[in-house]
Amino acid sequence: MKTRHHTYFENSKNMAAIPSNSVDLVVTSPPYPMIEIWDRMFAEQHLQIRNALKSRKSLLAFELMHNQLDEIWREIHRVLKDGGMACINVGDAARTINDNFMLYPNHARILSYLIKVGFNTLPLILWRKQTNAPNKFMGSGMLPSGAYVTLEHEYILILRKGPKREFKTDAEKKIRRESALFWEERNIWYSDVWLDLKGTLQKLDSSSSRLRSAAFPFDVPYRLINMFSVKGDTVLDPFLGTGTSMWAAIATARNSIGFEIDQSFRNEILPDTDVLVKFANQKIRDRIEHHLEFVQKRLETKGQLKYINKFYKFPVMTRQETELILNPLVTIAEFGENTVEVVYSCKPHSDGIQAWKEDFKAQNNISNLKKRRSKKKSQRPIQQKLL
Repeated sequence: MKTRHHTYFENSKNMAAIPSNSVDLVVTSPPYPMIEIWDRMFAEQHLQIRNALKSRKSLLAFELMHNQLDEIWREIHRVLKDGGMACINVGDAARTINDNFMLYPNHARILSYLIKVGFNTLPLILWRKQTNAPNKFMGSGMLPSGAYVTLEHEYILILRKGPKREFKTDAEKKIRRESALFWEERNIWYSDVWLDLKGTLQKLDSSSSRLRSAAFPFDVPYRLINMFSVKGDTVLDPFLGTGTSMWAAIATARNSIGFEIDQSFRNEILPDTDVLVKFANQKIRDRIEHHLEFVQKRLETKGQLKYINKFYKFPVMTRQETELILNPLVTIAEFGENTVEVVYSCKPHSDGIQAWKEDFKAQNNISNLKKRRSKKKSQRPIQQKLL
């Protein structure tokens, strides 16, 4: 199993290199208008923005900045397939200009334009980026009414082009089943509020610090790609930055395309590939281990699970999980300019699943299932034999 990943160091306002109706999923986090660190980037895009900022015409600058983003939103609608999804992480901006403090609602402005372009809006996610910083409270402190509530969340807008995607052929249905999530993952990932991403992914050495970026942590695109695409799909990020969404696509066995206007990020996007192989395979281990922990707790509190995954031979909650498989990375190699090719294993045991199973058995999880089943005759039997 192989995937390919290409970076275009170009402005994504014109993605002519990408055919129409060829992308399955867009996952991105654009620069946020009216956040001061992005002023220079927007000002370089258009003289009117520079003049509006210089003359402190905040609402004009806000609209002009979004006009620049609108061109990219039109392009992603063009390149997405019917049924394709777009997930856009964006935060609002709070800023004082001319002694006037106000909120600039980036998410609302973007959402409004995406509807005009033709997207169908779906329920969004509130990503709570809670902070303990002492200066997070704005305004007059304890005195009403000049104090302001904290701004500790961002939005993940979720949209679809056209009607719901259909999986018609046997091959399409098979890859969809193999791309399933664990039941307990579904319950967290498809929640409309994400609270659990702060301080994650701290296991690797400093060379992988980019994958733990607080601005756009690896788990955000990793979850979204697993939720809204299947293996072998093509994922596009028109604001690739340091490449986080591309690496998430690599870790999930999807193809990817990225556009990045800043060529200084080239070495960040294509670093030492051994780091990512190690990182992605550790992510697989973590997911398996978390699932086995869930199974153990479930057995202790509610009894046996009804189904067995055919690849891993461990219990799962639903029939939809029985063909789930997480493909370990084998190699990553350059494949032409600004392109890498990834090879995956189709055998889960090649990444240590036997060790996980032995550890699981040692904790009296799998070995006690038959005993538990005999004590609970009223429950339906397990569908397949355990190892």
